[in-house]
Amino acid sequence: MAALSTLILLLCAAKDVMPSSPHWKPTWPSYRVPVILPQSTLNLDKPQFDAEARLEVVSPCGPACHKSSPLPTYEEVKNYLSYETLYANGSLTETEVGIYILSSGGDGSRGRSRTKRQIYGYDSRFSIFGKDFLLNYPFSTSVKLSTGCTGTLVAEKHVLTAAHCIHDGKSYVKGAQKLRVGFLKPKYKDGSKGSNITNSAMPEKMKFQWIRVKRTHVPKGWIKGNANDIGMDYDYALLELKKPHKRKFMKIGVSPPARHLPGGRIHFSGYDNDRPGNLVYRFCDVKDETYDLLYQQCDAQPGASGSGVYVRMWKRQNQKWERKIIGIFSGHQWVDMNGTPQDFNVAVRITPLKYAQICYWIKGNYLDCREG
Repeated sequence: MAALSTLILLLCAAKDVMPSSPHWKPTWPSYRVPVILPQSTLNLDKPQFDAEARLEVVSPCGPACHKSSPLPTYEEVKNYLSYETLYANGSLTETEVGIYILSSGGDGSRGRSRTKRQIYGYDSRFSIFGKDFLLNYPFSTSVKLSTGCTGTLVAEKHVLTAAHCIHDGKSYVKGAQKLRVGFLKPKYKDGSKGSNITNSAMPEKMKFQWIRVKRTHVPKGWIKGNANDIGMDYDYALLELKKPHKRKFMKIGVSPPARHLPGGRIHFSGYDNDRPGNLVYRFCDVKDETYDLLYQQCDAQPGASGSGVYVRMWKRQNQKWERKIIGIFSGHQWVDMNGTPQDFNVAVRITPLKYAQICYWIKGNYLDCREG
């Protein structure tokens, strides 16, 4: 079985050859992703919603720990990518999946005892002010969850976020049943909606307009505790809204190797809890990576968890630049680097398998999810 899982990883690898021309543009690689399809669905007991919402996750397992971990077997991968679906009425289901490769494609105690910090030297975050920025792409794709985290618009009715914002690994958090997503909008003095704005209707400040969540998907790799044991590999979730949001959204994409990212950098915006009401943008270099995680030192605070990590690269097929989400900001890690503790902020990479799963959750048709 281990050999089979290795085959899956190899088949999912990017078909990317880096040109040596000095005029080369950072280009989105062409990926052939596997197919992940539901096999069976079971009804589960309604959850208790008794967990406290956690705005960050801490894990002692760093890059070396992950790289030395054995590859999961095929059956383990199927189990991790199976998922629970929570509905607004409180009902809960568990869906087992199958994974198919089509022929046409392809130390902890020290870390926990130290004070957790997520700002590295000079605070390089930028608070985004003014409706001309907040309401324009890509900042307009960032939304706030009623549990305190951040999410990113990835389709007309879907929001990508971190699993720990919904589920603590053992139970759903308080508020998950009545989960809402907040969209920043101008608040006008005279109560108008902003059409044909006159001097008497200038925006006083921004406010959140909330939309209820219809259902939530969380992978079993997070629920079964695997992510909490060895890291944050499955710390992602997808929310489906009860109605379309009518904003431009950002597509998801398979995460290229860090060395192929423009400048080796990533970007994300979130609602850090030390700057209430502000959308905070940041970018930084990737320091290390594993198959499932990106390690970086972007300044961040709890509340930014669930932010979509994105890059802008050239889309050869369309002959244009395009931003895509390649990961989900998860949280903070203390890592033992040769006996010296070092801390990182960690993002979950969208691998070919995760892309296939999330895309199917969004579109419901694997034929629309063949190109990552």
